[in-house]
Amino acid sequence: MKRLVMKNPCLIAPLAFAGLVSVQTGLVAQEPSTETLTKSVQNPVASLISVPFQDNANFAIGPYGRIQNILNVQPVIPMELNGSWNLITRIIVPFIFQPQIATPSLGTSGLGDLNPTFFFSPAKAGRIIWGAGPTFSLRTETSSALGNGKWGSGPSIVVLTQPKHWTLGVLANNIWSFAGDQNRRDVNSLLLQYFVNYNLKEGWYLTSQPIVTADWKAPSGQRWVAPFGGGFGRVFRIGNQPINGQVAAYYNSIRPDEAAYPGWSVRFQIALLYPKPK
Repeated sequence: MKRLVMKNPCLIAPLAFAGLVSVQTGLVAQEPSTETLTKSVQNPVASLISVPFQDNANFAIGPYGRIQNILNVQPVIPMELNGSWNLITRIIVPFIFQPQIATPSLGTSGLGDLNPTFFFSPAKAGRIIWGAGPTFSLRTETSSALGNGKWGSGPSIVVLTQPKHWTLGVLANNIWSFAGDQNRRDVNSLLLQYFVNYNLKEGWYLTSQPIVTADWKAPSGQRWVAPFGGGFGRVFRIGNQPINGQVAAYYNSIRPDEAAYPGWSVRFQIALLYPKPK
């Protein structure tokens, strides 16, 4: 069950990295159009700060079919370092309801482990856009049921391209534990998220952004969780505030033979967008 907690908080990649090289150009209007914003939240060449609120409901866990819920608050802030490099900071703050799968009603709620990531990206982006840097797992859990009891770190990288109406890319990181509770299992885990978006008219888009994970400490044949699915979203405005809304569903077609892993998940997201004026 602890592994499940640690593997779900992640990220929706195209939006989470909307600022990846967002300070690379000043060609952003004072009030960008909906079409421009739709492309910007997926393409890190616009000056954009985003604050996503992403809710993940994970279903059919354990013999009682319990539901785990993870609300990720994950602000993304791009900064100019110099004429050659940008720094993009993302912090995932997970608020978790963790059910006790052996009971029909009990569970634990609170804060999970923070996951800050720092991406360094070239200021001048070409057809291939990329960023790389360190990621960390910090022990901020309010209960032992909401974290893995370890401090961890590792490398992270994102690579993407945007031909015409498409956004195609992949994000990956691997975290190793280096300190923490000696009675808890060491961490060595891979996270890989590929993302495919197709933009439609009036801010609508289709999306598939499954999060594939591997627990290298688990027995062979029990390491991988591989979901399949997708959804849709739209960039719109409430007054002068640009917002990106999205809903998607994923089925875990590959998962360990344990009742603690969900059969399927639904992801809802609302993100506040703050384009940087010229």
